[in-house]
Amino acid sequence: MRFQKAVITGLVFTLLLCIPGMAFAGGSSYKADTKYPIVLAHGMGASAEILGIVDYWWGIPGALTDEGAQVFITSVNGMDSTRNKAIDFKNQFLAIKAYTGKAKLNIIGHSHGTVYTRDAISNLGLAPYVASHSSIAGPHRGSAVADVVVGIVPNSLEWLVGDTLDFIYAFLFGDTNPNSLQNGYDMTRPYMINTFNPNTPNMSGVYYQSWAARIKTMAVNARNWYFIATWPILLGYEGANDGLVSVTSAQWGNFRGTEDASWYSAGCDHLNIVDQLFGYTPGFDAATFYVDLAADLKARGY
Repeated sequence: MRFQKAVITGLVFTLLLCIPGMAFAGGSSYKADTKYPIVLAHGMGASAEILGIVDYWWGIPGALTDEGAQVFITSVNGMDSTRNKAIDFKNQFLAIKAYTGKAKLNIIGHSHGTVYTRDAISNLGLAPYVASHSSIAGPHRGSAVADVVVGIVPNSLEWLVGDTLDFIYAFLFGDTNPNSLQNGYDMTRPYMINTFNPNTPNMSGVYYQSWAARIKTMAVNARNWYFIATWPILLGYEGANDGLVSVTSAQWGNFRGTEDASWYSAGCDHLNIVDQLFGYTPGFDAATFYVDLAADLKARGY
């Protein structure tokens, strides 16, 4: 009897050591250990590792992992059609699903990553395997910046511009058979509003939510100076924006709000929202934002 009691006591003690979050707390002590793993999908003009050295999501995956999340990072061509990116994403998604053995996965996309993932869910058969789709600064209704850029290029020179960008992205970024010109057209407002969205409905069983970002002011010494040309263009055409995507365009599904950083900052731009440049995001704590996002998914049962 004493031997049996000692064995049982030892097993219980070992179990408590292995899962301390469950002991004494009635559940996990981690904030971001979601039921389903998290898959990150990057935006246009980049890859998971920009130029092979700069992490697109910077410190975000580490922050999520530290709080118990299982995180996977996908990478598609920086410049390509929405459909081509969606196909590539789908293949990686299914490989991740097979590796984890989970029935579903959570998707968090940024910029174009919110659009080609929607295409994969609605049109390429991923819906049954997706628990949630979180959109960060996504151009769901296109961007006036794309309208202007595509409109500026004369039809006679489209091939030259497209071929030049394709060469750059293939040579410097490692894209495979990129299609820069199509990427630009796919981001225009007429295409997104009149063609893509009507043919890419939200799917039953998938929880869709979104956030926007906003630059509050532009100044020569502001950290968002690289949007000094695009911010006013969008401001005139679409109103409040993050330098590349308007607040209106970013709203999809359950809109959770606009991130514009602390009162003393110039705002939260299109790169701040993914912890760039290199983690320097004055007034905006990207790591906390994504950990809170994952904590909310966990609370919702995802």
